[in-house]
Amino acid sequence: MPRVFFDAEGETAIEREGWTYEVHEVPDAIDLYGDALSWTPFRSAAHAWSAGRLLAHVHCAAEGFDAAPRKPRPLVASLTIFAGDDPNEALRHYLAARVALSQHERVHECAHEALALLAPFHEELQPLLPALEPLWTHNDLHASNLLWSNSGDDAAAISAIDFGLSDRTNAVHDLAHAIERNIVEWLKLVDDPAHPDNITVHMDHLHALLDGYESVRPLSEKERVALAPMVALCHAEFALSEADYFLGVLGSEEKARMAYDGWLVGHARWFHSNAGTRLLNSVRKWAADRTVQKEGS
Repeated sequence: MPRVFFDAEGETAIEREGWTYEVHEVPDAIDLYGDALSWTPFRSAAHAWSAGRLLAHVHCAAEGFDAAPRKPRPLVASLTIFAGDDPNEALRHYLAARVALSQHERVHECAHEALALLAPFHEELQPLLPALEPLWTHNDLHASNLLWSNSGDDAAAISAIDFGLSDRTNAVHDLAHAIERNIVEWLKLVDDPAHPDNITVHMDHLHALLDGYESVRPLSEKERVALAPMVALCHAEFALSEADYFLGVLGSEEKARMAYDGWLVGHARWFHSNAGTRLLNSVRKWAADRTVQKEGS
C-alpha cells in the first residue's frame, strides 16, 4: 500500500476537530477504477488475476500481525456471527453491542430471516472453521480499491488502498469478499429483485482471481473447501455494519433499509437462486479439481 508519513512526534494518525487524517505518499500508479461503484466487475480477466495475486501478497504481509480484533463500530466487515457453533447467539450479541441496531425491530426481523437462509452454508462451513487461521484482512478488495500500472486491459494491480473495513478474520473470508465484491453484478439485483437469475456472474473472472491468488499463496485443501460457503456468508456482517452506520451516524432509515433488507436478506436469498447455486457450485468444483491436481502432482 502507499507509504504513510510520520509527523514530527512520530505519529501517523492526526486528529483535528473531530476528524482523523493520514498522509500517504503519492503512488506511482493509476486509479483506473476511481469512478466505479462497489460491485462493478473487472474490465478484464487479466485484471481479476492480478487483483487475486495482490490480495495474496496482502495476506502474506499480514502474517504475524497479531493485534486484537476491532471493537464494535460501524463500517467494519467482521466475522463473528458465523465464526462459531451458534449463529443465533452470536447474532444476539452482535445486535446488542450496537445501539442503533439493538432497538430496531425490522433489523432484528431481517437479520433472523437472513440467518435462516444462510443456515445451510454455515453448516457446510462449521467443521472447517478450526482450519482457518486468524489473519488481519482487507475485507473490501474491489477494483476501485486498487491502484493499477496502466489503463490497459493487461494492467497489473500495484497496491491496495482503503483498509477501513479491515478486521482480524481469516484469508478465506477476505478472498470470499473479493469474489462477492467483483464477480456478481449485485446492482442489477437492486434494479430487478424479482429476477435473480438475470444477475450477471463473471465466471471467467472468478477463476482468474483464484488462479492469481494461488500463484502467490496456495490455499490448503480445507481452505478451498471452506471458500464456497464463505462466499455466501461473508456479506452478512458488512450489511449489518452498513445498517448501523446509516441508522446511527447518518440517521437515514431509507439507506438503512437498503442494507438490512436489500443487501442482507436480498443477497442471502440470491444464493438459493439458480444463479447463486451455479456460482457456489463452480467454487466447489474448483476446490475439488485443485485438490485432485495437487494430489496428482
